Amino acid sequence: MANEAQSRAPRSPWKLKRTAQCMKCPWRVETDPHEIPNGYSEERHRALERTIAKPSDGIFGPASAMACHETDDAHCIGWLVNQLGPGNNIGLRIRMMTCENANKIRVRGEQHACFEDTLP
Repeated sequence: MANEAQSRAPRSPWKLKRTAQCMKCPWRVETDPHEIPNGYSEERHRALERTIAKPSDGIFGPASAMACHETDDAHCIGWLVNQLGPGNNIGLRIRMMTCENANKIRVRGEQHACFEDTLP
């Protein structure tokens, strides 16, 4: 019962560590994933599919987020925008209701429509 009550409790306000998409984000159509800084691994990239919401998930979607490859301990802004929009990640949408700087989120250029399109 305590866990159920905790999951329904309002969350404290929080802020994203970064709000602007980085230039080498794999969600940008212009980005070649092999040029992502700090070493690119196609295997690790494919494993990020676990962060993508599925229509059957409802509010109990993936518990993990795609991290930014450029900023330590930050969300990938391309992933975030996809999951809030066409990805329809309901749990993430609910969580973002308490994000104090969500109105500052910015992407750069054309974005991939789905995770599979971000792969080489």
